[in-house]
Amino acid sequence: MANKTRTAGKHLIREAVDEDLPVLVEFLAKLALHVSGAPPQSLEESERQRLLGVLRSSLTDPNKQLLVAEVPQAGLVGMGYIYVMRNQGIWEQTRHVEYRSGIIDDVWVEPEFRKRGIFPDLLRRLVAFAESRGAYELILEYSASNKEAKAVWTRLGFKTVGVRAAAFTSAVQEALANRP
Repeated sequence: MANKTRTAGKHLIREAVDEDLPVLVEFLAKLALHVSGAPPQSLEESERQRLLGVLRSSLTDPNKQLLVAEVPQAGLVGMGYIYVMRNQGIWEQTRHVEYRSGIIDDVWVEPEFRKRGIFPDLLRRLVAFAESRGAYELILEYSASNKEAKAVWTRLGFKTVGVRAAAFTSAVQEALANRP
């Protein structure tokens, strides 16, 4: 049976099941559009299937947790996704050290259900999962243009510690080809 947390009868936070995945794909699409500021649009079927596969794989991976928020008479209204990443330290060390980080990949609550305690309840469960897997830090990404996300995550103690640069492999290959 999936682990469940009910908060004052208003909403239920539980582990996702396969039947939830189509709705979660829609949440991911909404999140992407929100971040980019793009107008509503439909996912291509190939992208929908890819996202379904990614989410489905998280249901059985012991280092991943996919949660949903459910409200009676409304259905699914939010989601949270975290995975624990293990890596070796990159600095000189005298002994083997394995670092574990909880990577908060996606959190979404439908706009009309925000400010009802759903986000903090999702986050509590994600943090508890990370700690149960030995993660000592949490890492997340949000768009630099998303001032709402920055404000929320900053209030929760997250600090910008670096810059993530991204490029398409084809662009890097082209740039390298043009170098002597």
